[in-house]
Amino acid sequence: MAEGWARTIGGGAVEAYSAGLEAHGLNPRAVQAMQEIGVDISGQESDTIDAHLEQKIDLVVTVCGHAHETCPVFPRDAEILHVPFDDPPALAAGIESDEAAMAPYRRVRDEIRDRIVELLSERGIDAKS
Repeated sequence: MAEGWARTIGGGAVEAYSAGLEAHGLNPRAVQAMQEIGVDISGQESDTIDAHLEQKIDLVVTVCGHAHETCPVFPRDAEILHVPFDDPPALAAGIESDEAAMAPYRRVRDEIRDRIVELLSERGIDAKS
């Protein structure tokens, strides 16, 4: 969701990548939550961070505690920022109703958007709506 928001809100000023310590594939509920607000992330890929270590990256944002604790050292001068968000799949686990299970995805989706707007503003980038 963060990659989709960064690309959408940052417009052409942001080149965003989403990667984790392991590739898990796209979560269908995350895709649905973003589709509801007109952001299509269905074409994004689940990469590992290793696929991006040689790229020139200015900012690495970790969104979960495990990634923050084990984030590799980038060979270039990337700023690493930890912005924790609740984990929607963990929050939705055990919720039987599909509609009720979407609530944490929607909440976290909106929290991610707000934080990306802040990050871009802090860096002098105008957020696109």
